Amino acid sequence: MNSNFSITLLLFCFALSKPSVAEEPVDFARDIQPILAENCYFCHGPDAKQRASDLRLDIEEDAKQSIIAGDANSSELYSRIRSDDPDEQMPPPDSHRSLTPDQISLIQKWIDQGGKWGQHWAYKPIVKPEIEASNAIDFFVQQQLHQQGLQFSPIADRRTLLRRVSLDLTGLPPTVEQIDTFLADSSPDAYQQMVERMLQSPAYGERMAWDWLDSARYADTNGYQGDNERTMWPWRDWVIGAFNDNLPFDQFSKWQIAGDLLTKPTEEQILATGFNRNHPINGEGGRIPEENRIDYVMDMTETTGTVWLSLTFNCCRCHDHKYDQLTQDDYYSLFAFFNQTPVTGAGGNAQTAPVLSVPDQPQRLQLAKLKNELSKFESEQKRLIGALNQKQSDWELAQTKQLQEINTWSVWHPESYSAQKADLGYSNDGSLLTSGANPANDNYELTGKSDLATIQAIRLETLKHASMTAGGLTRSNSSNFVLTDFAAYLIEPGKPPTRLPFKQAQADYEQPGHGAQLAIDANAQSGWAVWASNKNMQQEHEAIFSFEKPVTLSPDAKIKFVLKHESVHKQHNIGRLRISLTEQNNPTLAGDTKQLLAALQQPIDSRSPAQLKLIQQKHFESDTDYQTQATKIESINSQIKTRAKGYPKVMVMADGPKLRKTYRLNRGSYEDPLNEVSMRVPEMLAALPKNITPNRLALANWLFSVDNPLTPRVSINRIWAKFFNTGLVKTLEDFGVQGEPPSHPKLLDWLAAEYRDCGWDTKHMIRLILNSRTYRQSSHTSSHLLELDPDNRLLARASRFRIPSWMIRDYALASSGRLVRKIGGRPVNSYQPKGVWEEASFGKKTYRQDSGDALYRRSIYTFWRRIAAPTMIFDNADRMTCSVISYRTNTPLHALNTLNNTTYVEAARLLASSVLKEKLTDQETLDKIYQRVVTRLPREKEIPILLAGLAHDRQQFAAHNDNVISFLGVGDSPVEPNLDPVELASWTNLCIAVLNLDESLTRQ
Repeated sequence: MNSNFSITLLLFCFALSKPSVAEEPVDFARDIQPILAENCYFCHGPDAKQRASDLRLDIEEDAKQSIIAGDANSSELYSRIRSDDPDEQMPPPDSHRSLTPDQISLIQKWIDQGGKWGQHWAYKPIVKPEIEASNAIDFFVQQQLHQQGLQFSPIADRRTLLRRVSLDLTGLPPTVEQIDTFLADSSPDAYQQMVERMLQSPAYGERMAWDWLDSARYADTNGYQGDNERTMWPWRDWVIGAFNDNLPFDQFSKWQIAGDLLTKPTEEQILATGFNRNHPINGEGGRIPEENRIDYVMDMTETTGTVWLSLTFNCCRCHDHKYDQLTQDDYYSLFAFFNQTPVTGAGGNAQTAPVLSVPDQPQRLQLAKLKNELSKFESEQKRLIGALNQKQSDWELAQTKQLQEINTWSVWHPESYSAQKADLGYSNDGSLLTSGANPANDNYELTGKSDLATIQAIRLETLKHASMTAGGLTRSNSSNFVLTDFAAYLIEPGKPPTRLPFKQAQADYEQPGHGAQLAIDANAQSGWAVWASNKNMQQEHEAIFSFEKPVTLSPDAKIKFVLKHESVHKQHNIGRLRISLTEQNNPTLAGDTKQLLAALQQPIDSRSPAQLKLIQQKHFESDTDYQTQATKIESINSQIKTRAKGYPKVMVMADGPKLRKTYRLNRGSYEDPLNEVSMRVPEMLAALPKNITPNRLALANWLFSVDNPLTPRVSINRIWAKFFNTGLVKTLEDFGVQGEPPSHPKLLDWLAAEYRDCGWDTKHMIRLILNSRTYRQSSHTSSHLLELDPDNRLLARASRFRIPSWMIRDYALASSGRLVRKIGGRPVNSYQPKGVWEEASFGKKTYRQDSGDALYRRSIYTFWRRIAAPTMIFDNADRMTCSVISYRTNTPLHALNTLNNTTYVEAARLLASSVLKEKLTDQETLDKIYQRVVTRLPREKEIPILLAGLAHDRQQFAAHNDNVISFLGVGDSPVEPNLDPVELASWTNLCIAVLNLDESLTRQ
């Protein structure tokens, strides 16, 4: 057969056998909307002020005026984007935007296919795709790999997997013990068990918390020029604990947004609201408080919108969004939820109320000890109360008899009485009442006989009356009096009046600096007064004046009393008074004795609640054992109260008592309010339920309602990014139309639905991801795959990326064996070059380096000053505003840091010391170092290079002993005295090299 004919026939047969493939439909949300958003929405989008003509391309009804479905060539839109005429061309040449030929072709195809519209992918309801596969992640990833003719890479070796999981879940390298345990475990679920151990490690919470602190713009200072210190670290510790406890993400979020609005919120739930108080605080003198306050509320609004919705709300401060259907009214309606805080914006106080006192761990232990003691004393007191209640009747009888026998006072009835300026009136109860003139100062004289033969003391009662100020004691503006002199005279027939000296005076209440004793001190400028800002000035008072010796009265003798009110305070004259006499020596103040006797004499069934309480109180106070317990309880409560004053105070959220109105602000200016807005969510999303009161709690609940598709997608996308370096949606911060569409949309929706449906169990989702074939792949790649998919968006291999700078530091400390694994506590000051704080603060802030264990805490506990962040943390969010982007260290300056910084040089020495103490061969020592740093043994080709460098260092250090001493002296930790200095220095240099290997600094 003719060969050419055979080839033609084969091609013809192949063409017949090949199935016809229908043209793939163009998807509006995936293919067309991103083009319009990038090139057209600026002039034909949501922002009315920026919009050219009346054409909107973000709304279907408006956009289709320029489209003839099925006929691109007749459509105005297509005609304009392919035109070469500058007057017709869209986008206009001066916009500096243009469509590529492929984009123009795609729009043509879309119109010819019918111009079918569609909702932006992020706002569509989440529908969980149904699959029949053991692992949904692998199912969806493999689908797209097959479409590209690709397949998964081989599974990574055990050592690589262990190190990968350890870094991803704890931010630390695995220990030698963890390596040995995993490698020795031959069970089918060895990997799953290893993942579970990492999830249960306390270091898991510390690793997960770092990204959340970036989102929450957490810092230990206010920022701005003053940059005052604050105590928000208890909130940071709560975040770590919440991750370790696997607090469901919906509760984790709701507590932070509105924990204070929950029914009977716990201290923990209120503490969680510190999330929205992490914003910077401006204390600069020229700032207006309201301007500050508005800034703070804007920060809360935009942070909430970024963290849970990934929408760029900050674009709407001043105008409608230019790309997304978010209006300025939407912005300020969300703003209204946070506009209810009582914060005024005044000053730069780093503890601006509302605040919550939160003890640190040592304080909590001490508090628990005190409360335990208190509980024991209260239990004993309760037992005593039971016993006393059984003796109540007997005590009442005895007490009644006793009160009737003691402190017997006889009301004195004067025969004559007068005031110098006012009028004095007498009542049958023995009281005298002033009326008429109300002079600035007045003196009273009272004279009469007594039925008593002997007088030991005088009782003066100041009584309230309706004619006095506010129904109180006097006619002064405050209802207070000042009795500057109280005198008693004995008047006997044929003799001059004799002044009777008093030995003491006491009162049931004395104004500070105005005691009763001052009424008998012969000083006209001093006297007894009873005013107090926190006291009820309508309360009656009494004073007792005791004579130096008993006064004996003959049948014809009289006694005269003189009361003087010569104070500089005007009208401070007693308004109503009564005098009583007693024969009893050293009588005591009646206090509530009169009330107690009256209560005891009242039939039990007729006693008022106040009388019952008074009787019980006096009964208990009469028992020595009860008093002992009460004293102990009072002492402990006093200690608890005193210690609480020293507890860290964390700024938290609260709403003011009165609803604050919210207005749209013209160009975001606090001085230019426009229309009033109410609390609501963006109109393009599902509304709040109609039957609830709008507040922060309603907002928090709405974020996690089934009607809101953004929160599940946004949250699981960020979790995914922790393990693959890039989210399924690359733009972690923007799920709007300018954000990147998901690389695996069905996988994103399946994960989002699973996260929501499993009760927002974060560890469950992490288990799914880490147990997938997708995650466990090797990160090795081929040149073909690297060219086809340089960013690994198809996930045909594991992600390989530089670990962040904070993790590099923790990694070095952990490898050295010196990392202090204490969880939580006050921030610490580690090694830092001199003068950094001083220069940034014009000398107002001085850096004081810590010592001991504080130098070796994890980076998350390092003091974070906003104006000068920790110097060893490169390429991180600045913590001034919310940031959800994952930062990777790639600056050349970081190499200088890891090679020369005190932390890394010291860590290398400590690593070398710990291995050298085992007295191993060079090869064995090298093996140990590699195990601790990169989780494997050195390869054959690496060994001679490393050992050659070691030999060179030995020679150099042996020849320069001064270099050895200075090199080993780096850092505060002591040098191991039993090791040869030259040997230690040489191995330290080798350890620095190993700690700086690309493999050491990379998660792969």
